[in-house]
Amino acid sequence: MKVLVIGPGGREHAIVRALSADPYVNEVHCAPGNAGIAQDVTTHAIDAQDPAAVVSLARELSSDLVVVGPEAPLAAGVADALIEAGIPVFGPTKAAAQLEASKAFAKDVMAAAQVPTAMAHVATNTDEAARALDEFGAPYVVKDDGLAAGKGVVVTSDRAEALAHAQACFAAGGTVVIEEFLDGPEVSLFVICDGKHAVPLSPAQDFKRIFDNDEGPNTGGMGAYSPLDWLPEGFTEEVMERVAYPTLREMEKRGTPFTGVLYCGLAITKRGIRVIEFNARFGDPETQAVLARLKTPLGGVLLAAAQGKLDDTEQLVWSKQTAVDVVIAAENYPDTPVKGAAIAGLEAANGLENVHVMHAGTAGDEQGNITVAGGRVLAVVGLGDDLSAARAAAYAGVAEISWPGAQSRSDIALKAERGEIIVANESK
Repeated sequence: MKVLVIGPGGREHAIVRALSADPYVNEVHCAPGNAGIAQDVTTHAIDAQDPAAVVSLARELSSDLVVVGPEAPLAAGVADALIEAGIPVFGPTKAAAQLEASKAFAKDVMAAAQVPTAMAHVATNTDEAARALDEFGAPYVVKDDGLAAGKGVVVTSDRAEALAHAQACFAAGGTVVIEEFLDGPEVSLFVICDGKHAVPLSPAQDFKRIFDNDEGPNTGGMGAYSPLDWLPEGFTEEVMERVAYPTLREMEKRGTPFTGVLYCGLAITKRGIRVIEFNARFGDPETQAVLARLKTPLGGVLLAAAQGKLDDTEQLVWSKQTAVDVVIAAENYPDTPVKGAAIAGLEAANGLENVHVMHAGTAGDEQGNITVAGGRVLAVVGLGDDLSAARAAAYAGVAEISWPGAQSRSDIALKAERGEIIVANESK
C-alpha cells in the first residue's frame, strides 16, 4: 500500500513513523513535510491547502490512501476533492470538519445529539459578550469561533482580558463562543470514525500553557503522555456511548457523515464527563505519544475508516509501556518565534535508548544543518515501563538538544507521576 500524508508538523511526523513501521505499507510520502520527515520518507513541496495540488500529487504517486493531518487543509476542502477524484482519504469533508472549524456549529451538533458539554453563548458584539461573561462568571472562557491552531482560547479570571479577546475577534470579523468554566482534569481521546462506526485510541493528556505550573499564554501544546492510569474505570466506553456515537449519528442525520479522527477534548468534572471541544484531526502533541504505543498496524485501520469498513476492525493492540513527549519551542513562542538557528544534539538524542525525536517546525540549510523554522520545533518522545521511566527518557533526550533561546516545560506529566491528579466523584 502507498500512503501520502498531508501536513508539515510533528503530528504528521508521528503518523509517517507509524505508517513506515506498518508491514502492509510499502511506500510513504509526505507533503510538504519538514526536515525530519525528509530524513525518513520522500517529501513533496506543495501547498497542502490547495485541493487540486493534493489530488494531482496523489494521482502522480498512485496513492492507495491519503491521510490529511492538519485542520486547515480539511477546512479548505482537500478531502472533498480527493473523494471526488475517487482516491481514498482519511479525513472529513469540509462540511463535516465544521465540528472544528466552527465552535458554534459544534455546540449546535452537541445540543441536538444531547452530548454533555459546557453551557455556552455565541456572541457577535461587545454587549452580547459582556452579558455572557457576567452570566457565567470567572474564570472566563472565550473562544474564537474559527480555526485558531489551538491558540484562540482565553481562560482568565480577568474580565477585562476576556472582553478584550472577544473584541479582538470581532475586530477581525469573527464571532466568539463564551462558555462556563469546566473544572477537573482534561483528557484527549482520539476516535477513528468511518461515518457510522468508531474505534477509540488510547486516552492522552496534553499541556497547553507555555510555562511550568500551567502558567503563561496558551500554545498549540507543550507536551503529552499516554496512557492515563488515573482515569475512572470505563472512561473510554462512556465517552464512546455518550459523546462519539451520538455525534456520529447526528452528523450522518445532517447529511455530513464524519470520516477521520473525532478528537474529543474532555473535562472530568464534578458533574461527570463534559466535552470542552471537538477537533477534526489527530491532536498535536498527543499523537506523538499515542502512536508511539500503538502495536496494531496503522495503515489498515486508516484505510478501513476511509472505506467505511471499520466494523471489520479488531480491537487495537497497545504496548504496555508509557509514552511521554516534551515539546521544545523556539524563543519568543507563542508570540513571534525566532527562526533560523541551527539545532544541535539531534543525533545524540535519537541515539538514546527508548527515545525518538519528532520534527515539527524544522528546515534544512545549505550547510546541511537542521534549523528552527516554526514555533513548536521538536517533540522528544520517551518510552518507559512506567511514567517515571518514560519522563526520564524524554527529558534525557531534551537535555541533548540545544539552540539559542530554546524553551521547554520541565513538568510534563509530573503531577500524574506524583499521583496528584484528583478526579471528582461523578454525579451524572
